[in-house]
Amino acid sequence: ANDRKRNAAGVFAKQAFLRFNGLGGNRSHMLKLGRFEFLDGSETTPKSTTLAALKRDRINMRLLGHFGWAHVGRSFDGVHYSYAKPTGNFTFVGAIPTRGVFQTDGWGQNEAAFGYASYTRPWGKGRHAADTRVLALHYHDWRKVLKTDNRTLPVRQLDMGNLRIATFGGHTLHAIDSKAAVYDVMLWGTVQTGRWGRLDHSAHAVSIEGGIQPKAFAKLKPWFRAGFYDGSGDGNPADGTHNTFFQVMPTPRPFARFPFFNLINNRDTFGSLVLRPHAKVTVSSEFHALRLSNRNDLWYLGGGVFQPWTFGYVGRATSAARSLANLYDTSIEYRMNPHVTLTGYYGFAQGLAAMRTIYPKGKNGAFGYIEMLYRF
Repeated sequence: ANDRKRNAAGVFAKQAFLRFNGLGGNRSHMLKLGRFEFLDGSETTPKSTTLAALKRDRINMRLLGHFGWAHVGRSFDGVHYSYAKPTGNFTFVGAIPTRGVFQTDGWGQNEAAFGYASYTRPWGKGRHAADTRVLALHYHDWRKVLKTDNRTLPVRQLDMGNLRIATFGGHTLHAIDSKAAVYDVMLWGTVQTGRWGRLDHSAHAVSIEGGIQPKAFAKLKPWFRAGFYDGSGDGNPADGTHNTFFQVMPTPRPFARFPFFNLINNRDTFGSLVLRPHAKVTVSSEFHALRLSNRNDLWYLGGGVFQPWTFGYVGRATSAARSLANLYDTSIEYRMNPHVTLTGYYGFAQGLAAMRTIYPKGKNGAFGYIEMLYRF
């Protein structure tokens, strides 16, 4: 990503914008112009702590994000407008993604742009809290780069046409606080249409999750969750239609803490357990059973455009094998004080049939890190 240099560094403006609050004397209006970060789904923060945690960890950045935890990250040059009332929030963002993520020269732009609009509404009464959003996202990429899909290389080399992808969807979150436990339900889904170079584009993605926080174990405050995600894949590379779900420009990390997968052509059945034995300590363990949605498509990695000459996603053929891996992981977070947070993580991926076709001598993988976050 940096001309194959072993050591690379750069200094650039990560954010530089003007923000106007209370346009026309109405405090509900906000306008931001310049270079800024934006995370889809983060337009509002629910008052319910359960819903706020779900939005932060399971909703935000599925389609648009700053690619946090990469070496450089991503910003957007453009306009961000919101109209916020207690009864709802309307947001519009139109921008061009900056270079970055893995490239240390973040000054330049890319020949790609998007327009995003959403309406988010909190609702519910009493012990039932809810948060619902509808969204529309149009992505246009006119870079002349080789696309990553399941067509043969000679066919892809002849297709340098633009991407024009329209995404429609949203989410709804619900938390019900009963005497015995707090229950939560999450639904997220999108459909896509448009053009993938010379091909028509038609795809979808859906996620269904639920959780329970029993009140009987007050010392540990456990939170059990389980869910299922499916992002469509393409079954026929020669039929004139591209059916692989396109994740646009997300931040992959929240949904793949061991980042060997994303939400493209992926079927993820997962379970998780969160323990909070102390106000400063959170222990989180997850299990993911990962399969390709379509065996005739690729195993995809990446998080979208980050430089003009790289598509942003890579893919590997798996010889029609679908089972990718079983992922077991655990993290421990210690919030030392309001400024310092320490995190340790370890994940083990048990490679299955798809991994075995590519890595016959070593299908398993392991990943661990120690992180310190300082807020100022």
